[in-house]
Amino acid sequence: MAAFTRAARTLHLRPLRTVQAVCLPFVQLHVTGATMSVSQEDFEKASGQLKLLKTDPGNEVKLKIYALFKQATEGPCSSAKPGMLDFVKKAKWDAWNSLGSLSKEDARQKYVELVSSLVSESSSQVKDTTAERKGGYETIELTTKDNITKIMLNRPEKKNAINEQMYKEIMQALEEAAKDDSVITVITGNGDYYCSGNDLTGFISIKPSEIEKMTKYGGSLLQDFVNHFIDFPKPLIAVVNGPAVGVSATILGLFDIVYATDRATFHTPFSELGQSPEGCSSYLFPKIMGLGKANEMLLFNRKLTAQEACARGLVTEVFPDQTFQKEVWRRLKTFASYPKNSLALSKQLIRNMEKEKLHAVNSQECKLLCERWQSDEFMNAIVSFFQKKAKL
Repeated sequence: MAAFTRAARTLHLRPLRTVQAVCLPFVQLHVTGATMSVSQEDFEKASGQLKLLKTDPGNEVKLKIYALFKQATEGPCSSAKPGMLDFVKKAKWDAWNSLGSLSKEDARQKYVELVSSLVSESSSQVKDTTAERKGGYETIELTTKDNITKIMLNRPEKKNAINEQMYKEIMQALEEAAKDDSVITVITGNGDYYCSGNDLTGFISIKPSEIEKMTKYGGSLLQDFVNHFIDFPKPLIAVVNGPAVGVSATILGLFDIVYATDRATFHTPFSELGQSPEGCSSYLFPKIMGLGKANEMLLFNRKLTAQEACARGLVTEVFPDQTFQKEVWRRLKTFASYPKNSLALSKQLIRNMEKEKLHAVNSQECKLLCERWQSDEFMNAIVSFFQKKAKL
């Protein structure tokens, strides 16, 4: 996180690796002579503490850090509003402008509190070291223990949003799990979220001349990703430890069992974001829960509680959050004691009945998504999304 502390006279953002383009980057912070008050020492200390962060806090948080720093050192936003297509500068401007007339003193206080909370959260993260961990992954953790291969989405600071690297690492992990000696494979999330869906920040810095190329690449990547779930040969179980959004919710129809904590929610806000369904949900959701109930989710952005998702058939069983991990993993260990080949062959028999149909649906969904990603409707929805996110 050294990029947080490099000295500079102005604030700017540096790109991060993302799905189809670049995310809003690391914010480089420093203290200028404009901050002259009794809180100056704490303010400088907070700026220095950013180097203690072990993980990227995410673009939404970095925008808040940026805005509070600008407000604390320069006061209310007075610069001209950038053009609509200058997404990065516009996101920064919106974040700063949203602070309104907040005083420098209050901005410094909020800045110090935010940085302190980030440092505390980063220091408290504990990883499981009891299982055999397979290396080479940055956005997920792949472990095997008790005949169970666990794929844990591991970007908790970004609510496990899926970027390009995570897409590729999940596919690689599924390929490894398909060939190893484990009996079942489990996907879960690290932190409070199961997964917040696609990392949409990848779209905001795409140049107009690159939109068609990048959307085709994104569509191809998504289709390959979903195909890995369609073709996975072993029992695949989702342990939904928190909210599931977008693609992380739609592909649940391709799992063999879905267990959820009672605080989990399931949300597919496609229409709100100018997009369309994916993960074979346009076919499987109506089949699982009926056309009307599926349309509430896929067309009209209905967010389901865990209990509602279970009643509609998307979730197999819901557990109290306090006992969720203990009860679920006890059950999974029992499943993993069953004969490996019997489970795999039975699963393949069930899936093979519709595998050709699922691949066809996946192809059509990704084709339509590529069209949506190039539409004005989608671009306007993304701009609106980040404008809302930029506000504190």
